[in-house]
Amino acid sequence: MRRWKTVLRGMLILAFWLGVWAFLARLVDRELLLPGPWLVLRRLLRLMGAGDFWRVTAASLIRILCGTLAAVLAGVLLAAATCRSRFLQAVLSPLLTAVKSVPVASFILLALIWVGRDVLPGVIVFLMVLPIVWQNVAAGIQQTDRSLLELARVYRFSPWQTLRRVYAPETAPYFLAACRTSFGVAWKSGVAAEVLTVPQKSIGRRLFESKLYLETADLFAWTVVVVLCSLAIEKLLTAAISRARLRYAREDREP
Repeated sequence: MRRWKTVLRGMLILAFWLGVWAFLARLVDRELLLPGPWLVLRRLLRLMGAGDFWRVTAASLIRILCGTLAAVLAGVLLAAATCRSRFLQAVLSPLLTAVKSVPVASFILLALIWVGRDVLPGVIVFLMVLPIVWQNVAAGIQQTDRSLLELARVYRFSPWQTLRRVYAPETAPYFLAACRTSFGVAWKSGVAAEVLTVPQKSIGRRLFESKLYLETADLFAWTVVVVLCSLAIEKLLTAAISRARLRYAREDREP
């Protein structure tokens, strides 16, 4: 029952904002400036009917996912290393600060000197997601209950058992929070990199061309695609992580 209430509330909120959008489009009454939701939906369905749409979306999806997964893995490893070594933390902390502070556009223009335009969006995603995962997982490790670690030493847990039964459950909420934040950042930074570097098969190129040729409905349609892809990947991956977490917890309770 609660699930249906949540779905209904989400649909009502969506209907409200679609109504606001339709009202503003009607008020402006110029499709070039603000196309209405029905026009954008029709254009989106027409784009989806073309075979090139799915190739373009898949190419951007692969770039962004590869950059995100690489950053998640590197962020977890760096968090573990810096929490274990204060020297390493002192050496790498300025790097974390620099990556968080420098604008995305600056990274894109600098990286374009060394990296090909087809690879660059994945590199930018990696750089943007890395500090988020690193910082969140490091906070989770530092907040781990010391009494649990002491108990693990008393029972002579192996490093793998300590990792699985102590650190993994304690840092899981921080890791999930990092993943939820990272997926949105990954899509925004990845598509921004595609807009500036215009790879042949990319959503960013389609956005750039829509703006260049004043095809506002296409611009809105591709933006909707980015939002839907971001939400879908976030829901799928967080659900998979939560399911794995529950499975490991169930296995640990079994004798």
